This record gives sequence, C-alpha cells and structure tokens, in this order.
Amino acid sequence: MAKTYEGGEALAEVVRSGFVEGVHRGSVVVLDGSGAPVAGAGDGTAPVFPRSASKPLQTLGMLRAGLALTDPADVAVVSASHAGEEFHLARVAALLRSADLDPAALHCPPDLPFGEAAREAVLRAGGGPSRLAMNCSGKHAGMLLTCLAAGWPLDGYWRPEHPLQQRLTATIEECAGERVAAVGVDGCGAPVSAVSLTGLARAYLRLVTAGPGCDESRVADAMRAYPEVVGGTVADDTRLMRGVPGMLAKIGAEGVFAAALPGVGAVALKIDDGATRARMPVLVSALRRLGVRAPILTEYAEFPLLGGALPVGGVRPVW
Repeated sequence: MAKTYEGGEALAEVVRSGFVEGVHRGSVVVLDGSGAPVAGAGDGTAPVFPRSASKPLQTLGMLRAGLALTDPADVAVVSASHAGEEFHLARVAALLRSADLDPAALHCPPDLPFGEAAREAVLRAGGGPSRLAMNCSGKHAGMLLTCLAAGWPLDGYWRPEHPLQQRLTATIEECAGERVAAVGVDGCGAPVSAVSLTGLARAYLRLVTAGPGCDESRVADAMRAYPEVVGGTVADDTRLMRGVPGMLAKIGAEGVFAAALPGVGAVALKIDDGATRARMPVLVSALRRLGVRAPILTEYAEFPLLGGALPVGGVRPVW
C-alpha cells in the first residue's frame, strides 16, 4: 500500500498588527543542480497530486507519442493553466481547427475564464462558461491532436485506461523516477497522477537540464519563451518566468508549485490547506536557499495583509 501524505509542518505564518493569527502548514523539497536534496520541510516522500504542475510532463508524453507542433507557443498552451484571455482562447481554437475539430470535442467542462480580468470581461459582454475558456482547454486540445497523430480513438481519451493516458502516466513515472502511487480525476476531468514532491522536483530538473533539441527541452524552452501563454498576463508562474531568466515554473491547484533553474536546482511544494497566499512566500524562501536572487523574489517574499485598506501585516515564511 502506498504511503499516505498526512500533511507537513509550519511553513508560513499570518501576522496581523504584529500578532500571529494563523499558520499555513505544508511540505517543500529543494534539490540542487545535481538532484541532491539541500533543504526541505514536511514530507517530501509521500505521494501528492501535483494537479496542473503535471502539465509540462503530460505535454512531454504527448510530444513523444507523436504530437506535431511547430510553433513553440502551441507547446506552451498545451502545458498551460491559462487565464482565459483572448489570445489563449484564439490559440486553443486554432489548434482544434487544425485537426477539423471544434470546442465540443473537448472533455473539459464549460467554465468561466480563470483570470479575474478575463472573467469579468466575459460577464460584462453577457457571456457565460465555455469549454474553450476552461483553463485546461489547451491540454485537452493537445490530447485530442495526439490521439489523431498516434491513431488512437478520440472517444474516451480522458479515461485512465485509454492508450494516451497510459503513455502519459508512464512518462510521469520516468521523469519522477518513481511509480505513480494513485490516479485520480483532476478538475478538468483528465487523470492526475500522484507522485512525491521529491519526484516532482526531480522531473522539473530533468526538463531544464535535458540536451538541446530533445522533447524535454522543447517543453521547457516553449514555456520559458511564452510565459504569458502558460498562465496569463499577471499569473504568478508567468511573472516568475519573466523575472528570473531561465526559470521554468508552473502552478498547481491545492497549493502546489514546481520550479527549476538549469545549473541551480529545483523546488516543489504543497501548502496543505491549498492557500495560494502562502505559496509564493514559501517558494521564494526555497529559491533563496539555492542562491537565486531577483527583484521579483523580493516582491513575492511576503503576501500583504490589509486593514482599513492599509498594509498591517503579511503572510511570511517561517522555515
């Protein structure tokens, strides 16, 4: 029976007016450029669902299975948790049209855009949820095109037993260096594979250290070249990749974040209560342990708390 993730330890505290009013617990793994652990807290060996932080690895599996994308921005959108901005929707729609498909072929559920500004724009225009606007639509479009390239049926492409999903699970296992402990259903309806945070960090390190021209580097290079496609204009992973040259970064639901920098190392973390406000301060603390310095890290080092519309404290790392 697979080891169960039972939670981590205190990673960040919530300080208001000098008083600690709460704590965010979780786990974090920090690997150096060789893959050796250099720091960490909580449980980095028990399996967790990386959620959308798995997407770059799933994209790698699709490329290996025959997904033919000549535009790196298309590779980026297949790896994306996009904000649903117009340029995201246009790119996913174009991918579908290239295979004579329309958004009805996507299994991801109709949703409003993930990004606040894009969501408000849709509502102001009288629009509503759509499959194209769902933040995983690029991944699902990539899955459909991969099935066509490999000669696999489109029907049930999202099911764990489908040849596509079997191939993607095997790719995740190879990159993480461990067996997938469990397979669940992600928010978009596609499978999500449980691996440890150590395995997730190891996989990201592999993406950024692979040789030029291979599929691993195609994924990493595309995401770093088009960070706004991966997230959105103001997304945390987008801004981190813009602010730290060479950084590969991807958010995941339930407080997950993974990042890697060639020649430096990799980080994978999970905030147990899923709080996004604790995720970036903890990530900054981890990256600083690897010697990473950049103005964007100073900006993310503490999540501000307001009182009467004025700063009165913040969410700060404690490990």
